[in-house]
Amino acid sequence: MEVTNRYITIKNNIDGVPQHSDFELKAAAFALSLRPGSEDVIVKNLYMSVDPYQINRMKSYSSTQTTTSFGYAIHPGEAIEACGLGKVVASGNPDFQKDDLVVGFLSWGEYCVIKPGGMLSKLDPLGFALSNHVGTLGITGLTAYAGFFKVCKPKKGEKVFVSAASGAVGNMVGQYAKLFGCYVVGCAGTKEKVVLLKEKLGFDDAFNYKEETDLKSTLERYFPDGIDIYFDNVGGEMQEAAVDRMNIFGRVAVCGVISEYTDEKIRAAPSMVDVVYKRITIQGFLCRDYLNLFPEFVSRTSDHLRAGKIQSLEDIYDGVENIPSAFISLFQGKNVGKIIVRVAKD
Repeated sequence: MEVTNRYITIKNNIDGVPQHSDFELKAAAFALSLRPGSEDVIVKNLYMSVDPYQINRMKSYSSTQTTTSFGYAIHPGEAIEACGLGKVVASGNPDFQKDDLVVGFLSWGEYCVIKPGGMLSKLDPLGFALSNHVGTLGITGLTAYAGFFKVCKPKKGEKVFVSAASGAVGNMVGQYAKLFGCYVVGCAGTKEKVVLLKEKLGFDDAFNYKEETDLKSTLERYFPDGIDIYFDNVGGEMQEAAVDRMNIFGRVAVCGVISEYTDEKIRAAPSMVDVVYKRITIQGFLCRDYLNLFPEFVSRTSDHLRAGKIQSLEDIYDGVENIPSAFISLFQGKNVGKIIVRVAKD
């Protein structure tokens, strides 16, 4: 049996801010059965993740394309692999059966084929919405969990600053930090997001960075006693200001630098004198380095969700044709929480 598989590709390499004209919705015949002896798994995609790091794969060149196995370049016309959740249609792999729910490295399309050795695992929904397993209980949540607890190494009572705090990772970092017993301030790009951080997510304080003319003075106002932990999602000027306000033995976890992804003229230049004399640790990290923590992360976060101690923020788009819009919105600051595309009904 064959169906028509719609999927998203890029028309050209993207070296600036992504536009709708950079993407194309394609369609091709797709077989729903396997040849005898095949060990492939055919998956119907249900929910797909869109993440800022993907822009580096779409560029003509980025050092990320040769640094990590999952950051390799995406070429015009090719299917775009991404994290997602789906249902098995057919399987030649004895580890997977028809109708199994799975998570892994799927693609921005309606169907995909996972070859032997591909990143794919069975999913037990644990009673949660399937979309949660692409965001709060998925790789996004693990990034926040590992970055805060393993990279930042927090101590109760420490002062934590989170940039892009209403975003997919930032909002969870702030919630973990509050549950742990830290003082937490976040920044976001609208008044509405600031209200959300304080009133719904329980941040101690928050500010709209677009209303601030001097970030160093702003952080001095919000952190009169200095910053112990800075969770960086943006890079650029915000990182410079945060490092300026760090306490001795402060820690900076660099999760992302979205302000630098689409403008090569923006580069963070924190004071290295401060780094040396305050003995500040600045560490970049990737979620894949902490995949061994996944069971621990899911167990603890599931408990928090059931108890209402963590809120799951999702911004869901419908239809494979809206994947470009969802992706572009990441660079316009429109999203609140994790952006997910629902490709098909559960």
